Amino acid sequence: MRALFIVNPQATTTTSRTREVIVGALASELDLTVVETAYRDHASELARKAAADGFELVLSLGGDGTVNEVVNGLLATPDDLPRPRYAVIPGGSANVFIRSLGVPGDPVEATSAVLEAIRAGREREINLGRITSDEDDRYFTFCAGFGWDADVVQQVEHARAQGRRATPALYAEVAVKLFFRGDIRDPSLRVSAGGPPRDGVYFALVTNTTPWTYAGSLPLQPTPSSRFELGLDAFALTNSSHPLTGWVLSQMFFPKGLPAIGDGYLTWHDLDSLEISSTHPRAFQIDGEYLGERERVNFHSVPKALRIIC
Repeated sequence: MRALFIVNPQATTTTSRTREVIVGALASELDLTVVETAYRDHASELARKAAADGFELVLSLGGDGTVNEVVNGLLATPDDLPRPRYAVIPGGSANVFIRSLGVPGDPVEATSAVLEAIRAGREREINLGRITSDEDDRYFTFCAGFGWDADVVQQVEHARAQGRRATPALYAEVAVKLFFRGDIRDPSLRVSAGGPPRDGVYFALVTNTTPWTYAGSLPLQPTPSSRFELGLDAFALTNSSHPLTGWVLSQMFFPKGLPAIGDGYLTWHDLDSLEISSTHPRAFQIDGEYLGERERVNFHSVPKALRIIC
């Protein structure tokens, strides 16, 4: 099988030696071509060309940002060409999408699991989320966020540009700082999800699976019923008092996640589409990648959009 292996050399949890071991294992069973990414959206460009270049399978090594780029590239495969299947090996700090699929978090173990799945012909089709706006038309794999969590992502990206590693501790540090600085207290968002629109929302999440993210090994689940096989779920914070917000966030750490109904927030389940807008530009992210500020974004569930080997 001809396979393209897209490697992010800046992946935070792998070393050059680990990458050599992974490449050796894959090359022993696949007709493998390895390409390292050199700039943002390079992985998307490589994946978009994969079918035309004759590849049947695309693999990637990197974090959730690399996954998002590859997925968007694969979904841009021309209609007259068979879209390659996709397999993921974790190399980032959170690896939310990969862990949600049940792939081992260790990259060497994940490589072994992927090769086993290839030999067994084991794959699954999953739904994706899609965003459209004046600036965007792209897919997300596990979450999109408007407001506070996107502010956190932006600040972490800035810290990484200054030389810091994107660790769970860094995300927690930034989130707490912004929380107590009052960044969360901006009720400018409106969520329109089929019923009457809900105004006065402080921050909002749209999910394609659970969890939303991880704090180290602990999953945070604002929408614990969200699944790759269903439509989109959503969460909206409607009260920004520190005690109540802290309680809501703490509930997300429970094994069953945040209850569907509670004080200070709203949730929606299995939606085909929804819209989130703001009275002024707010920070926006998908799959942990900061996209900039937006005032209105439409979200759509895309059934059986991607074939994953896992």
